[in-house]
Amino acid sequence: MERRNFLRAAVIGGAATVFGGAAWAPAFAAPAQPGPSPYGALKAADANGIMLPSGFTSRVVARSGQKVAGTNYTWHPAPDGGHVFADGTGWIYVSNSEVSSTGGVGAIKFNSSGSITGAYRTLSNTNVNCAGGATPWNTWLSCEEVTAGRVFETDPWGVNPAVVRPAMGIFKHEACAADPDHGYIYMTEDVSDGCFYRFRPNTWGNLSSGTLQVMKGTNSQTSGTVTWANVPDPDGSPTATRNQVSGAKRFNGGEGCVYASGTCWFTTKGDNRVWAYNANNSTISLAYDDSLVTSGTAPLTGVDNITRATSGELFVAEDGGNMEICVITPSDIVAPFLRVTGQTSSEITGPAFTPNGQRLYFSSQRGTSGSSSGGITYEITGPFNT
Repeated sequence: MERRNFLRAAVIGGAATVFGGAAWAPAFAAPAQPGPSPYGALKAADANGIMLPSGFTSRVVARSGQKVAGTNYTWHPAPDGGHVFADGTGWIYVSNSEVSSTGGVGAIKFNSSGSITGAYRTLSNTNVNCAGGATPWNTWLSCEEVTAGRVFETDPWGVNPAVVRPAMGIFKHEACAADPDHGYIYMTEDVSDGCFYRFRPNTWGNLSSGTLQVMKGTNSQTSGTVTWANVPDPDGSPTATRNQVSGAKRFNGGEGCVYASGTCWFTTKGDNRVWAYNANNSTISLAYDDSLVTSGTAPLTGVDNITRATSGELFVAEDGGNMEICVITPSDIVAPFLRVTGQTSSEITGPAFTPNGQRLYFSSQRGTSGSSSGGITYEITGPFNT
């Protein structure tokens, strides 16, 4: 516990420094349009079946049902949301397992050269762990995507036991993103009439108690000012959280979200949109909408998990589509960054960068088999913009 307290104290005091900076400043101004990728065109598929730009390479780091190389940990089925945590000169990639009853979280440790040094469980026997989010105090929030879904706070090092956080609401959780600038955790809800939430802990760094709020606005609203209202009963019983506040704004299938310097980007799969919530002035706008592509074919469909590079570029994974991770640049260009071939019955999950921004991890949840037992987790290395 001493390790966590130290990390928590350090980050609470320096959150703005860690998560701020010019490189993180939002610059998105309008729904992105297709254009040339900053990384160039995709090349022919490599030995792993992945099409990448010139200069990038892929490797498989784990397969569901098989031991992670050099360890005794059997990689979990249906790998989903993930994140990378710094670990000295190395790092840890955590990954959810989106299966019922036996879900949870697994982790892989890497040294400074990228070699695997360990793998283990940090959460077991939970239900359909889909996405989640990292906290500034270096814990992973794993979210259950079921009607009575909970948020579990887990230790990426596997030292401290996972703790359920019911104050963050009981609903069909998808992803969450920490906003250290304003003291909130934002959360998405994966139903067709879902809501967008924020949770303010009573004490930043302690998620055991606080206030759950829901965004208010018109259902057709895609820009402008929004407001927030407290959710009276975060336990969602007998009335679901999304139905407790009159005027709660509806979102069609909330998916991934990520926060940086005043803006939380989140995705909705039902309408293939990437939203931007400006926390400084409480407004929303669209960073991408496939129906607003003005020329050619929309490159990004099946909008799902999202992460952000140190350059400020958004990387958005597809659930279906043509199995791509697309990049959205701060200059409002959207283009494919990679494509996974031969896996049309799968989806791309868990994209996350290492702290130096030069390695990207992600999974194909069902791999070539189309089954939850066929998941494959990859690493991409190359000259990412920083």
